[in-house]
Amino acid sequence: MNTLLFDPFNGAAGDMIIGSLLDLGADEGLVRAAMRSVVGEPTIERVDRSGIRAVLVRAHAPVDHRTLDEVLDRVAGSDAPAPAREMARRVFLRIHRAEESVHGPGAHFHEVGADDAVADVVGACTALYSLAPDRVAVLPVALGRGFAVGSHGTFPIPAPATVAVFAGSDLSTVSGEEERELCTPTGAALLAEFSTVRPEDLGPVGIRAVGYGAGSRNPPGRPNVLRSMLVSTGEPGTGDRVDILETNVDDVTGEALAYTLGRLMEEGARDASAVPAMMKKGRSGHLVRVVCHPDATNRLVGVMAAELGTLGIRCLPMVHRAVAERTVEPVTVTLRGREWTIDVKCGWSGGKITSLKAEYEQAAACARDLGVPFREVAGTVEATARRLFSERGVLEP
Repeated sequence: MNTLLFDPFNGAAGDMIIGSLLDLGADEGLVRAAMRSVVGEPTIERVDRSGIRAVLVRAHAPVDHRTLDEVLDRVAGSDAPAPAREMARRVFLRIHRAEESVHGPGAHFHEVGADDAVADVVGACTALYSLAPDRVAVLPVALGRGFAVGSHGTFPIPAPATVAVFAGSDLSTVSGEEERELCTPTGAALLAEFSTVRPEDLGPVGIRAVGYGAGSRNPPGRPNVLRSMLVSTGEPGTGDRVDILETNVDDVTGEALAYTLGRLMEEGARDASAVPAMMKKGRSGHLVRVVCHPDATNRLVGVMAAELGTLGIRCLPMVHRAVAERTVEPVTVTLRGREWTIDVKCGWSGGKITSLKAEYEQAAACARDLGVPFREVAGTVEATARRLFSERGVLEP
């Protein structure tokens, strides 16, 4: 399984996150275009931080400050891919909730409403989107200590908004060894939004690639970098372990069932389904079944109980699941005179692609933008993928 692991041993900021993901292989052209659309052309260069080569990203944004609505408008109007725009929107809502918890309702964005923060969030979400990891884990984040000066005067480090972001997440933190701010509210919100699994649930990992993102400061003797790694958590095709959650319901409407299945997927389920069933006394009902990673079990049980009103949920723990090797391959097509690049999820067996499917969210965004049927977009992308993979000799006949 392709997992992205952040190691913020020296803190995290938005520009450092972008740099580390670019160093891992994120699409620099896509990231540049996304950042350029909100503030202007960024500078991306390789620098040295205490002997470590790292990627430094500068947004070159003016110091204008914006309200939440203004920030969300800029995000919505950016050239970032639709899934990245939606992720960036959630990051700023996360920051806004943190600001309001500290300063009260109607709080302004202050430093995190500046244009460079908008560029950093849009750029980081675009970089993550282009890497398309299956999971993201974050090691303990170094926060720093001491005092700093901001819009409200002198405040303790970590900043109150940073603390509030972490309080609303499952991430772990450490104080760090430096008398300065190591993790910004923007960096905290990005890592909190990206995280999908706890690092302790990964088990043994194999490191496949390492990336370093540089901070603007270059203190002597200590590398001011954020490290990220692409790791594998098991050999392809050997399978993994999942929990299966089940409950029977006979008093839930179809609308409520559909909403619940959607929520379960949003909360991290691998799969969720409702199977029609004949219940006791001849009543019609459904068997609701959820497949999930063990780390998500408690969270998903809570969703099922709250949405379905069920009094009992069966858990079949740690069931072995055979998993085919999977990759995501970008495919470029021309639709209605416009060029689109859409990811195709590929299943492999014996060194050949045995199944392929256009990524739903990207294909749906393209269909909505062009005003054409979804099946036309998906069909064109998948037909193009079959032709390309056949030419490469990797498609199962």
